[in-house]
Amino acid sequence: MSVLVFGRTGQVARELSRRLPGARFLGREEADLSDPDTCGAAIRAAAPPLVINAAAYTAVDKAEEQETLATIINGEAPGVMARECAAQGIPFVHISTDYVFDGSGEMPFRPDAPCAPLGAYGRSKLAGEEEVRAAGGPHVILRTSWVFSAHGSNFVKTMLRLSESRGRLTIVADQVGGPTAAGPIASACVAAAGALGRSRGVTGTYHFAGAPDVSWADFAREIFSRAGRQVEVEDIPSADYPTPARRPANSRLDCSSLQRLGITRPDWRADLDHVLKDLGALA
Repeated sequence: MSVLVFGRTGQVARELSRRLPGARFLGREEADLSDPDTCGAAIRAAAPPLVINAAAYTAVDKAEEQETLATIINGEAPGVMARECAAQGIPFVHISTDYVFDGSGEMPFRPDAPCAPLGAYGRSKLAGEEEVRAAGGPHVILRTSWVFSAHGSNFVKTMLRLSESRGRLTIVADQVGGPTAAGPIASACVAAAGALGRSRGVTGTYHFAGAPDVSWADFAREIFSRAGRQVEVEDIPSADYPTPARRPANSRLDCSSLQRLGITRPDWRADLDHVLKDLGALA
């Protein structure tokens, strides 16, 4: 039996494939999360020793128009996975997001802090968390933030692309959080699964985000510095960059409980160097 991973082409799934070469990765054609019953069927057929859900609806702005679909994929499908895993006693690792919080204040959010999503995407992810907990099986919910990697679409790749044609960019400076590379997230999922295998007592919700916390504008400056790109960054408020979905101003996550899983908070600056090297963009 091999580990079963929902997701194949996403940022974290791609990194999981490097760490779990013998795992079975399910794409949409094998398990369509918009049809949650296919997820339960896949688990029953595989009877794996572990299930990791690295698939999600991640189009934050589009979710404002497609909340029903987002909720099926991010809410109902993980619930079906979790219930099937609970029925078979299979440890389940599920990835969630800082968007379940309203972003108020300046203190890092603890895992047990009240949730109050600002938009449809956050509501859909919170629904998934609630379904996973309600299933009652051994699980770890890993909330993360500001994911970047050498794969797919993300802030780092967007900044590098824009730097090819622009010498000055305006970047939001009043949203603060922890950039998190997909590679360490994948490693954390594997470590969390191992911890669950040793003790079901670690079941619960954890925060995993890169350190130190930083604004988008300062994150951009670090990207350009490490990539040797001569780009001037001008700080702007979120109000000057309106989007269909509101973003949390405070995405700081308290990651102290990771000790229970034997995981340490990663330094995103070192991880950024690795990603830039993978992209051939490290100065």
